[in-house]
Amino acid sequence: MPNAQEPSPSRETLAPRVLIADDEELIRTGFRLILTSRGIEVLGEAADGVEAIAEAERLRPDVLLMDIRMPKLDGLEAAKRVLRLLPRCRVLMLTTFDLDRYVYAALAAGASGFLLKDVTAAHLAAAVRLVNTGDALLAPSITRRLVERYATTLEAGRAEAAHRPVSAATVDRTSPLHRDLAPLTPREREVLVLLGRGLSNTELAATLTLSEATVKTHVARIFAKLALRDRAQAVIIAYETGLVTPGSSTAE
Repeated sequence: MPNAQEPSPSRETLAPRVLIADDEELIRTGFRLILTSRGIEVLGEAADGVEAIAEAERLRPDVLLMDIRMPKLDGLEAAKRVLRLLPRCRVLMLTTFDLDRYVYAALAAGASGFLLKDVTAAHLAAAVRLVNTGDALLAPSITRRLVERYATTLEAGRAEAAHRPVSAATVDRTSPLHRDLAPLTPREREVLVLLGRGLSNTELAATLTLSEATVKTHVARIFAKLALRDRAQAVIIAYETGLVTPGSSTAE
Protein backbone atom coordinates (compact mmCIF):
# COMPACT_ATOMS: atom_id res chain seq x y z
CA MET A 1 0.00 0.00 0.00
CA PRO A 2 1.50 3.39 -1.00
CA ASN A 3 2.60 5.79 1.72
CA ALA A 4 -0.21 8.27 2.37
CA GLN A 5 2.36 11.03 2.79
CA GLU A 6 3.80 10.59 -0.69
CA PRO A 7 2.56 13.17 -3.21
CA SER A 8 0.63 11.94 -6.21
CA PRO A 9 2.57 11.89 -9.49
CA SER A 10 2.03 15.07 -11.53
CA ARG A 11 1.60 15.51 -15.28
CA GLU A 12 5.22 16.65 -15.34
CA THR A 13 6.50 13.30 -14.07
CA LEU A 14 4.09 10.89 -15.77
CA ALA A 15 4.48 9.97 -19.44
CA PRO A 16 1.58 11.50 -21.40
CA ARG A 17 -1.15 9.27 -22.80
CA VAL A 18 -1.85 10.18 -26.41
CA LEU A 19 -4.67 9.92 -28.96
CA ILE A 20 -3.72 10.40 -32.63
CA ALA A 21 -6.36 11.82 -34.99
CA ASP A 22 -5.45 12.01 -38.68
CA ASP A 23 -7.20 10.80 -41.82
CA GLU A 24 -3.95 9.39 -43.23
CA GLU A 25 -3.23 5.92 -41.89
CA LEU A 26 0.46 6.23 -42.71
CA ILE A 27 0.75 9.35 -40.54
CA ARG A 28 -1.05 7.68 -37.64
CA THR A 29 1.10 4.56 -37.87
CA GLY A 30 4.32 6.53 -38.09
CA PHE A 31 3.48 8.74 -35.14
CA ARG A 32 2.40 5.74 -33.07
CA LEU A 33 5.71 3.95 -33.72
CA ILE A 34 7.73 7.05 -32.89
CA LEU A 35 5.90 7.76 -29.63
CA THR A 36 5.73 4.19 -28.34
CA SER A 37 9.42 3.66 -29.07
CA ARG A 38 10.10 6.60 -26.76
CA GLY A 39 8.00 5.38 -23.87
CA ILE A 40 4.87 7.39 -24.64
CA GLU A 41 1.62 5.43 -24.55
CA VAL A 42 -0.69 5.78 -27.56
CA LEU A 43 -4.23 5.01 -26.39
CA GLY A 44 -5.82 4.91 -29.80
CA GLU A 45 -6.33 6.46 -33.22
CA ALA A 46 -9.11 8.28 -35.06
CA ALA A 47 -9.56 8.77 -38.82
CA ASP A 48 -12.00 11.71 -38.78
CA GLY A 49 -13.20 14.53 -36.54
CA VAL A 50 -16.32 12.77 -35.29
CA GLU A 51 -14.37 9.67 -34.34
CA ALA A 52 -11.74 11.84 -32.64
CA ILE A 53 -14.36 13.31 -30.29
CA ALA A 54 -15.83 9.91 -29.47
CA GLU A 55 -12.42 8.34 -28.85
CA ALA A 56 -11.24 11.29 -26.76
CA GLU A 57 -14.33 11.05 -24.56
CA ARG A 58 -13.87 7.28 -24.22
CA LEU A 59 -10.10 7.18 -23.68
CA ARG A 60 -9.56 10.56 -21.95
CA PRO A 61 -6.03 11.21 -23.29
CA ASP A 62 -3.59 13.71 -21.80
CA VAL A 63 -2.59 14.89 -25.28
CA LEU A 64 -4.54 14.80 -28.53
CA LEU A 65 -2.63 15.04 -31.79
CA MET A 66 -5.24 16.42 -34.19
CA ASP A 67 -4.96 17.04 -37.92
CA ILE A 68 -6.40 20.46 -38.76
CA ARG A 69 -8.08 19.20 -41.94
CA MET A 70 -10.23 16.17 -41.20
CA PRO A 71 -13.21 14.52 -42.95
CA LYS A 72 -16.75 14.54 -41.51
CA LEU A 73 -15.80 17.27 -39.01
CA ASP A 74 -12.75 19.50 -39.35
CA GLY A 75 -10.04 19.33 -36.73
CA LEU A 76 -10.68 22.85 -35.45
CA GLU A 77 -14.30 22.19 -34.53
CA ALA A 78 -13.42 18.74 -33.21
CA ALA A 79 -10.71 20.28 -31.00
CA LYS A 80 -13.18 22.82 -29.60
CA ARG A 81 -15.63 20.08 -28.67
CA VAL A 82 -12.92 17.89 -27.12
CA LEU A 83 -11.68 20.78 -24.98
CA ARG A 84 -15.22 21.46 -23.76
CA LEU A 85 -15.56 17.79 -22.79
CA LEU A 86 -12.02 17.42 -21.41
CA PRO A 87 -10.68 20.76 -20.15
CA ARG A 88 -7.42 19.17 -18.95
CA CYS A 89 -6.60 17.62 -22.31
CA ARG A 90 -3.85 19.30 -24.33
CA VAL A 91 -4.44 19.55 -28.08
CA LEU A 92 -1.59 19.73 -30.57
CA MET A 93 -2.78 20.55 -34.06
CA LEU A 94 -1.07 18.89 -37.04
CA THR A 95 -0.67 20.83 -40.26
CA THR A 96 1.21 20.55 -43.54
CA PHE A 97 2.00 24.27 -43.82
CA ASP A 98 3.45 26.48 -41.09
CA LEU A 99 1.22 29.39 -42.11
CA ASP A 100 -2.06 27.49 -42.25
CA ARG A 101 -4.78 30.09 -41.71
CA TYR A 102 -6.65 27.77 -39.38
CA VAL A 103 -3.84 27.53 -36.85
CA TYR A 104 -4.57 30.93 -35.30
CA ALA A 105 -8.18 29.92 -34.77
CA ALA A 106 -7.04 26.64 -33.25
CA LEU A 107 -4.81 28.40 -30.74
CA ALA A 108 -7.54 30.91 -29.91
CA ALA A 109 -9.93 28.02 -29.34
CA GLY A 110 -7.64 26.50 -26.74
CA ALA A 111 -5.18 24.31 -28.63
CA SER A 112 -1.77 24.31 -26.97
CA GLY A 113 0.27 24.57 -30.14
CA PHE A 114 0.84 23.00 -33.52
CA LEU A 115 3.30 20.77 -35.31
CA LEU A 116 4.23 20.37 -38.94
CA LYS A 117 3.62 16.85 -40.22
CA ASP A 118 7.25 16.56 -41.30
CA VAL A 119 8.39 17.04 -37.71
CA THR A 120 11.42 14.97 -36.69
CA ALA A 121 10.90 11.96 -34.44
CA ALA A 122 12.82 13.55 -31.57
CA HIS A 123 10.88 16.82 -31.86
CA LEU A 124 7.53 15.02 -31.94
CA ALA A 125 8.21 13.13 -28.72
CA ALA A 126 9.66 16.21 -27.01
CA ALA A 127 6.68 18.31 -28.14
CA VAL A 128 4.15 15.87 -26.70
CA ARG A 129 5.99 15.76 -23.37
CA LEU A 130 6.36 19.54 -23.21
CA VAL A 131 2.78 20.38 -24.06
CA ASN A 132 1.56 17.86 -21.51
CA THR A 133 3.10 19.98 -18.74
CA GLY A 134 1.63 23.22 -20.09
CA ASP A 135 5.02 24.82 -19.43
CA ALA A 136 6.14 25.58 -22.97
CA LEU A 137 4.60 26.80 -26.18
CA LEU A 138 5.93 24.80 -29.11
CA ALA A 139 7.72 26.57 -31.93
CA PRO A 140 7.01 30.05 -30.47
CA SER A 141 8.70 31.89 -33.33
CA ILE A 142 6.51 30.15 -35.92
CA THR A 143 3.39 30.67 -33.83
CA ARG A 144 4.23 34.34 -33.31
CA ARG A 145 4.76 34.84 -37.05
CA LEU A 146 1.41 33.23 -37.73
CA VAL A 147 -0.36 35.38 -35.13
CA GLU A 148 1.27 38.53 -36.50
CA ARG A 149 0.15 37.66 -40.01
CA TYR A 150 -3.41 37.07 -38.82
CA ALA A 151 -3.40 40.17 -36.61
CA THR A 152 -2.28 42.35 -39.53
CA THR A 153 -5.14 40.99 -41.65
CA LEU A 154 -7.56 41.53 -38.77
CA GLU A 155 -6.46 45.15 -38.34
CA ALA A 156 -6.95 45.77 -42.06
CA GLY A 157 -10.44 44.32 -41.77
CA ARG A 158 -11.25 46.59 -38.83
CA ALA A 159 -10.01 49.64 -40.69
CA GLU A 160 -12.25 48.75 -43.62
CA ALA A 161 -15.18 48.11 -41.29
CA ALA A 162 -14.72 51.55 -39.70
CA HIS A 163 -15.83 53.13 -42.99
CA ARG A 164 -18.98 50.99 -43.23
CA PRO A 165 -22.28 51.53 -41.38
CA VAL A 166 -22.11 49.89 -37.96
CA SER A 167 -24.39 46.94 -37.32
CA ALA A 168 -24.58 44.21 -34.71
CA ALA A 169 -23.22 41.72 -37.22
CA THR A 170 -20.29 44.01 -38.05
CA VAL A 171 -19.40 44.45 -34.38
CA ASP A 172 -19.55 40.72 -33.73
CA ARG A 173 -17.32 40.00 -36.69
CA THR A 174 -14.65 42.65 -36.08
CA SER A 175 -14.45 43.14 -32.30
CA PRO A 176 -11.45 41.52 -30.58
CA LEU A 177 -11.92 39.20 -27.66
CA HIS A 178 -12.14 41.47 -24.61
CA ARG A 179 -9.91 40.43 -21.76
CA ASP A 180 -9.47 42.68 -18.74
CA LEU A 181 -5.78 42.97 -17.88
CA ALA A 182 -6.45 45.07 -14.76
CA PRO A 183 -5.73 42.18 -12.33
CA LEU A 184 -2.15 41.97 -13.58
CA THR A 185 0.67 43.74 -11.79
CA PRO A 186 3.06 45.88 -13.87
CA ARG A 187 5.62 43.06 -13.75
CA GLU A 188 3.03 40.50 -14.86
CA ARG A 189 2.04 42.72 -17.78
CA GLU A 190 5.71 42.94 -18.72
CA VAL A 191 5.97 39.16 -18.60
CA LEU A 192 2.82 38.82 -20.73
CA VAL A 193 4.31 41.12 -23.38
CA LEU A 194 7.37 38.91 -23.58
CA LEU A 195 5.23 35.77 -23.66
CA GLY A 196 3.38 37.31 -26.59
CA ARG A 197 6.68 37.79 -28.36
CA GLY A 198 7.37 34.07 -27.96
CA LEU A 199 10.11 34.06 -25.32
CA SER A 200 10.76 30.87 -23.36
CA ASN A 201 11.13 30.83 -19.57
CA THR A 202 14.92 30.83 -19.93
CA GLU A 203 14.78 33.84 -22.26
CA LEU A 204 12.32 35.60 -19.95
CA ALA A 205 14.63 35.08 -16.99
CA ALA A 206 17.61 36.48 -18.90
CA THR A 207 15.67 39.47 -20.25
CA LEU A 208 14.17 40.44 -16.88
CA THR A 209 17.19 39.41 -14.78
CA LEU A 210 15.10 37.00 -12.75
CA SER A 211 15.46 33.36 -11.77
CA GLU A 212 13.52 30.81 -13.81
CA ALA A 213 11.61 29.88 -10.66
CA THR A 214 10.43 33.48 -10.28
CA VAL A 215 9.48 33.61 -13.96
CA LYS A 216 7.43 30.42 -13.58
CA THR A 217 5.62 31.99 -10.62
CA HIS A 218 4.76 35.10 -12.66
CA VAL A 219 3.57 32.98 -15.59
CA ALA A 220 1.41 30.80 -13.30
CA ARG A 221 -0.20 33.91 -11.77
CA ILE A 222 -0.94 35.35 -15.20
CA PHE A 223 -2.62 32.09 -16.22
CA ALA A 224 -4.69 32.05 -13.02
CA LYS A 225 -5.76 35.70 -13.21
CA LEU A 226 -6.70 35.57 -16.89
CA ALA A 227 -8.06 31.99 -16.83
CA LEU A 228 -5.58 30.85 -19.48
CA ARG A 229 -4.79 27.22 -20.22
CA ASP A 230 -1.20 27.66 -21.38
CA ARG A 231 1.33 29.82 -23.20
CA ALA A 232 -0.43 29.47 -26.55
CA GLN A 233 -3.45 31.31 -25.18
CA ALA A 234 -1.16 33.88 -23.57
CA VAL A 235 0.24 34.72 -27.01
CA ILE A 236 -3.27 35.11 -28.41
CA ILE A 237 -4.42 37.32 -25.51
CA ALA A 238 -1.32 39.51 -25.77
CA TYR A 239 -2.25 40.30 -29.39
CA GLU A 240 -6.02 40.49 -29.00
CA THR A 241 -5.79 43.01 -26.14
CA GLY A 242 -3.27 45.12 -28.05
CA LEU A 243 -0.57 44.56 -25.45
CA VAL A 244 1.63 43.30 -28.30
CA THR A 245 1.20 44.54 -31.86
CA PRO A 246 2.39 42.98 -35.13
CA GLY A 247 6.07 43.71 -35.66
CA SER A 248 6.61 45.16 -32.19
CA SER A 249 9.93 44.39 -30.54
CA THR A 250 9.62 46.19 -27.25
CA ALA A 251 7.14 46.15 -24.41
CA GLU A 252 4.17 48.36 -25.13
